[in-house]
Amino acid sequence: MSAKKDKVVLAFSGGLDTSYCVKYLTHELGLEVHTAIVNTGGFSAEELQEIEMKAMGLGAASHKTLDQVETFYQQCVKYLVFGNVLKNNTYPLSVSAERVFQAVAIAEYAKEIDAAHIAHGSTGAGNDQVRFDLVFHILCPDVKIITPIRDQQLSRQQEIDYLAQFGVEKEWAKAQYSINQGLWGTSVGGAETLTSHQALPEEAYPTPVSKEGQETVTLEFEKGELVAVNGEKASPVTNIEKLTAIAAPYGIGRDIHVGDTIIGIKGRVGFEAAAPLIMIKAHHALEKHTQTKWQQYWKEQLANWYGMLVHEGQFLDPVMRNIETFLAETQENVSGKVTVLLAPYRFQVEGISSDFDLMSSDFGKYGEENLSWSGEDVKGFTKILANQTKIFHAIQKQKQS
Repeated sequence: MSAKKDKVVLAFSGGLDTSYCVKYLTHELGLEVHTAIVNTGGFSAEELQEIEMKAMGLGAASHKTLDQVETFYQQCVKYLVFGNVLKNNTYPLSVSAERVFQAVAIAEYAKEIDAAHIAHGSTGAGNDQVRFDLVFHILCPDVKIITPIRDQQLSRQQEIDYLAQFGVEKEWAKAQYSINQGLWGTSVGGAETLTSHQALPEEAYPTPVSKEGQETVTLEFEKGELVAVNGEKASPVTNIEKLTAIAAPYGIGRDIHVGDTIIGIKGRVGFEAAAPLIMIKAHHALEKHTQTKWQQYWKEQLANWYGMLVHEGQFLDPVMRNIETFLAETQENVSGKVTVLLAPYRFQVEGISSDFDLMSSDFGKYGEENLSWSGEDVKGFTKILANQTKIFHAIQKQKQS
């Protein structure tokens, strides 16, 4: 076995940057490179096997696939649903939420194999460098972080030329669009997202629009979690995957998010997230029927903070566990079925049915009939309700006279 000081765990994707890192860490720094990829959804078994073959072909001492799909759902995604979290009222945190779990898995693996170093291929221009470094500093503070791409500021051609020295000559032409696919949606970056005015073209999105007409899906929630699609019970992860397969071919869930990055600049990214957007809107509709006004109000306040902290890599702060406890408690009565109409490029929540529906005709019919109070009750209530504002306006009138 190699000494601890010689080992480095590299977060490996199989692309140009992390391929460069394997060779650089091995030949320039003399380290024993152990590559690992973290699956938080979106990878097929064949793709994972291909990535492993790439890593070993480049000279990695070992390669490991770290499966975190279920952990990602249980520890984060379900709370994003409970909170109806959409960053800037748009983005369901498709990729940013995954990064913390990828970093945690890499950190734990580094400790497991007793590595003294962790490396990742992030550049110095985005959020991911902060998310990864932050987790590593917290979970393995004694492990040195190595970031060759960020530190050397290399061009893609320089990386290609370096790899060619070792006989690694592949077609490294960068795809026109950068795609990051996972359980909770797919991000899409390209030349258009570097501008403020251009839209992504149809071909930029990974799922072609192939469905026509309309169809209705029924989503069943139990205490805020999606437990069935069209009457078929399954795990929430399976249901998310199933709903994605049904809705994405309609072109549903596409948008462009503009937000504030951790490093202080504005960022723009496209995304495709059919299941997350449908689930959040359906879940929110069910909540509006089953929760009180103040439950909804305070949940929204805390959920906004939760989403922001997830986005900025602060998932390990203990306040997040406090917010999760609150969010979970609010879901006690959020059970029922939601009907959603799907059509090309749009969807519509049609209605809900729930044993906990507070919109019960036993208490009244809005705008038509009251069953719990009299007209005289409303007259007195309105008079008292107006009292403070009535006094305010009276005082203002006195001052003006």
